[in-house]
Amino acid sequence: MITKRIIPCLDVRNGRVVKGVNFDGLRDVSSPVALAEFYSSCGADELVFYDITASAEGRSLFTEILTQTASKVFIPLTVGGGINSLEDFDRVLKCGADKVSVNSGAIRNPDLVAQAAKRYGSQCVVLSADVKRVDGVFHVFAKGGREDTGMEAIRWIRRCVENGAGEVVVNSIDTDGVKGGFDLEMLDAVCDAVSVPVIASGGAGTIQDFIALFQHNSKVDAGLAASIFHFGEVKIPDLKQAMAEANLSVRR
Repeated sequence: MITKRIIPCLDVRNGRVVKGVNFDGLRDVSSPVALAEFYSSCGADELVFYDITASAEGRSLFTEILTQTASKVFIPLTVGGGINSLEDFDRVLKCGADKVSVNSGAIRNPDLVAQAAKRYGSQCVVLSADVKRVDGVFHVFAKGGREDTGMEAIRWIRRCVENGAGEVVVNSIDTDGVKGGFDLEMLDAVCDAVSVPVIASGGAGTIQDFIALFQHNSKVDAGLAASIFHFGEVKIPDLKQAMAEANLSVRR
């Protein structure tokens, strides 16, 4: 059985970790450096760092705070936000990232995924897809979930994987921050379409939500969450203990 990964997510704005609901109503949480150090030491399998307003503001990702954060992390670190070129990939990797997450940049330039995979390897390229239902159809959203591209999400995700994305983070805008459970229907559709690792994001509220996710679809490789970890509602050691008791393979 493939070991299931637990991944805290740091949504960073102006150098601080923030969290909202349905990608809106952001509130301050903590320093990304302090949180990264905490998660690296308490059993997280990986860490994701998103500069969530870089694309919407048309700027590059802040590198100083990223470098400080990466220096405290001894688990794989994925970084995204404002990734629009191979130069952005290079800059972020030099700051200490292990993998680079691309979203709006790939929408603007669909060749970016293939170019990055050729230069750095597919294992370094993570497609982050912000997906929301529009009239019952899964649509891809850009600019931190602010802009409907009109593109059907499953076809888009499959295309990016065919171009070399080695992993997919599926961010459900419909369930983000609601804490009512992961978007299983959306995740089923993505897992049926691709063969690379799929990370579920959006909707976790309890330990049982993670167990239900992995028991429902064994193809999902990892569960990603933010506020429930940031505010101590779910502690990673407790989550992994419960997963092990549910006969799910976890690193402890």
